[in-house]
Amino acid sequence: MKKPTTKPALMPKMYCNFFGHDYQVSKKVTYHVKEYTCSHCKKQLTTNSNGSLIELTPKFKEINAILERIHNSRMERLKEKAILSSIY
Repeated sequence: MKKPTTKPALMPKMYCNFFGHDYQVSKKVTYHVKEYTCSHCKKQLTTNSNGSLIELTPKFKEINAILERIHNSRMERLKEKAILSSIY
């Protein structure tokens, strides 16, 4: 019986170690807070309160979910307010 090889999982890490990560925005939480994912090794990062990139932990996932909910509700309220003010 053959053992499964670990080369497919090792290659992206080697690529990132040699060339660096290729981060792409995976989710826009607010205008300033975004979540990033490396296209090769799937490492996830987010922006913290100072604007620097940090690893996306479960704690930060929860914080980002709450921020996104607050941001979306504010945007909806502003749209409703703009529609109501344009009617009058």
